[in-house]
Amino acid sequence: MNPLKRLFKQTFIYGLATVMPRVLSFLLVPLYTSVMNPETYGEISVIFSWFAIFNVVLAYGMETAFFRFFNKHANKEHVISTSLISLLISSLVFFGAALMFKETFASLIDIKESLIIYIILILVLDALTIVPFAWLRAKERPLRYSIVKVTSVAINLLLNIFFLTLLPKMAESGQSFWSEIYKDDFQIEYVFIANVISSGVAFLWVSGIYFDCKYKFDKHLWNEMLKYSLPIMVAGLAFTVNEVFDRILLDRLLPVDIAKSEIGKYSACYKLAVFMTLFGTAFRLGVEPFFFSHANTENPKKAYAQITNYFVVMGSLIFLGVMVFIDPLKKLLVRDQAFWEALDVVPIILLASFFLGIYHNLSVWYKVTDRTRFGAYISSIGAIITLVINISLIPKIGYMASAWATLAAYGSMMFLSYYFGKKYYPVPYNMRKIIFYLSVSLVFSILSFYVFNRNLIAGSILLLLFLGLVYKMEGDKLRSIFIKRED
Repeated sequence: MNPLKRLFKQTFIYGLATVMPRVLSFLLVPLYTSVMNPETYGEISVIFSWFAIFNVVLAYGMETAFFRFFNKHANKEHVISTSLISLLISSLVFFGAALMFKETFASLIDIKESLIIYIILILVLDALTIVPFAWLRAKERPLRYSIVKVTSVAINLLLNIFFLTLLPKMAESGQSFWSEIYKDDFQIEYVFIANVISSGVAFLWVSGIYFDCKYKFDKHLWNEMLKYSLPIMVAGLAFTVNEVFDRILLDRLLPVDIAKSEIGKYSACYKLAVFMTLFGTAFRLGVEPFFFSHANTENPKKAYAQITNYFVVMGSLIFLGVMVFIDPLKKLLVRDQAFWEALDVVPIILLASFFLGIYHNLSVWYKVTDRTRFGAYISSIGAIITLVINISLIPKIGYMASAWATLAAYGSMMFLSYYFGKKYYPVPYNMRKIIFYLSVSLVFSILSFYVFNRNLIAGSILLLLFLGLVYKMEGDKLRSIFIKRED
């Protein structure tokens, strides 16, 4: 099969594995915004921001390191067993330390101590599934990967619906059994109980690798993997700062009486950019193994350039499409009008997510040349930009500072990666075409959102014009990938 065809096939399956769980998770947004006020939703958003940070620390870049060494190391069993042992030990150490110092842990992240047990369990269970999921991707078994991911998130969604909507109604009906189970003011706890159960199901489903593995710890290999993975962890932390630390800073820098409510509004509208995030993540999951497996083939740079071009084409369509249909989307997904106050952040966050997706495509140069430290440098610069803008402007303009900080950070990272890539691993990107698509989609989006004031007819005309441009410029190439020619 043509490598690009195989890439798009795997990207489609991984897309389902990524998009479906995130779509199911995204259904929690209308659920939460219909049963919670902005303040409660803001509190949950802050806790999940801490989750993201600890997830990066507990993974310490081993997922990407696993891919790299699984593809280049002669003894793949050593790569599997060494990775499993490393993450198993680090997760158990964290579990014990977090339980021992749970009061300090709760104080550090400023949450109720009653939630700590749930948080610890979720973090450890998620860390223990890193290698099993990476192994499924490395062995090109996307279907099983997809089934586990989708099932886990579906369980989480169903449990949230049960705890937050069905259980209160059954308790109100007067049935003693349900009345004893249900607790008032327990919404946040119910959310995390659902997460514990779904994470546990995912771990049990993929835990077979822990029993089948012939354990052998290769210290030299482990040291090499750590040298590769730790810069990725630094980069991951910087990414996480860019993505979620704004909620934590909003919580710290806004007046106490409005902080959680403002975070809730910002977080809900931020979720409307999820379509770009879904696309970028699905594309990255399909592309990353392709990057490594084709690094030593003939002329891999040409394929990398084509991939980035297709990403920009599809990303531009998504960007403009969300801008055109933003009003129907907000009514469908963010139910309570109290959250709509933050709608102005959507174009900024959506463009920032687009830049992040382009950055991930451009980052191939430092991954295939083992210069992962540059990923840490670049994302650290982005994190510094995020922190400086948020800290200086949140007291003045609130969550709009967080939106502009996200755009500035991801935009800077995209340009820096392109600049250093040209120096160390020049890929023949078609910059004229990339800039053209970006510019046209941005101008059309500005016209739709600001000039035509989100008028659906005017926006739809602009979207059709853009689709016509894409068809004229890319039709033949896209057909050559997706349509099998007859001999």
